[in-house]
Amino acid sequence: METRELAYFTAVAEELHFGRAAERLGMAQPPLSRAIQKLERRLGVTLFDRSGRRLALTPAGEVLAREAAKVLDAVRAATVRTRRAGLDEPRLVVAVKPGGDGGLLPDLLRAYAGHPDAVEVELALCGVAERAALLRDGTADVAFLHSPHEDLTGFDTEPLVVEGAVAVLAADHRLAGRPFLRLADLDGDPTPRWPRVRPDRERPDRERPDRERHDRERHDREGPDDDVEPGRLMQLVALGRLVAVAPESVREQVRRDLVCVPVADAPPTTVVLAWPEGARSRALAAFVLTAAQVAEKRATETRAAEAQMAEARAAEVGVTDTRVAGRQNGGKDRRGRE
Repeated sequence: METRELAYFTAVAEELHFGRAAERLGMAQPPLSRAIQKLERRLGVTLFDRSGRRLALTPAGEVLAREAAKVLDAVRAATVRTRRAGLDEPRLVVAVKPGGDGGLLPDLLRAYAGHPDAVEVELALCGVAERAALLRDGTADVAFLHSPHEDLTGFDTEPLVVEGAVAVLAADHRLAGRPFLRLADLDGDPTPRWPRVRPDRERPDRERPDRERHDRERHDREGPDDDVEPGRLMQLVALGRLVAVAPESVREQVRRDLVCVPVADAPPTTVVLAWPEGARSRALAAFVLTAAQVAEKRATETRAAEAQMAEARAAEVGVTDTRVAGRQNGGKDRRGRE
């Protein structure tokens, strides 16, 4: 199969209408229909069910639609990466959402700058759903992603930080004073959902003329997507319109009129570095290695600090117990003398 044929097929599969697909491709409909028929004959399968009032994908067509998307994404990514590799001054593009680095990025950038294989780093600040897309289309070389919430298919990864979850609440929220929460406590509060596949990777829904109304109703029922602009998200939280459940590192960014309460039974989130499988780049390898070292150093420091705090608490409890015992013994002595 040629990529041109896959592009033709993908346009028809997404539009489910030969006329609209031809218009989108900038060609006449008859040549497009002939190209699809030729592809079906070569594969020996029927890709579209033409028997009903609406065009529909057959099971074979659904498989090819998934595989064709991967192939076309790979071709586009190869084009972008090849052009970037030809730049006079190589750069490493890192895709990250604000606050999505587990607090590691400042130390990581400083440490990476001293590595002999380091190149200039360009940060691509973007929303939740954009990071993996930038990595897949070749715009970014590496990205901070979150497992298990995101699809890591086709990526190599390096786990960096495991975080618990907190609920970000308005200061006057009924649960704001709790020492911790459970997910069931948030029933009835709209919470952002991890984003679905974005529209540019979805087949358009031609079957639902009331799609916008449906999305508004779902927004009212479930809350907005997680990739809403952070400032807007925090404003909605402050107004009591929703509760955001997020990794605990978000504490460093919340406004003073908001509070963060640990969610005891929320699944942990692992911040990972992800890059395309099979990538060969000394600059990328140096970045990943440096990130792992920075993350391990941070974890060691955290464990040491927690151990010191535990020792301090134990010592304080020991002093308190000694004082209590002393007072009790003193009382007995006095009573004995009396």
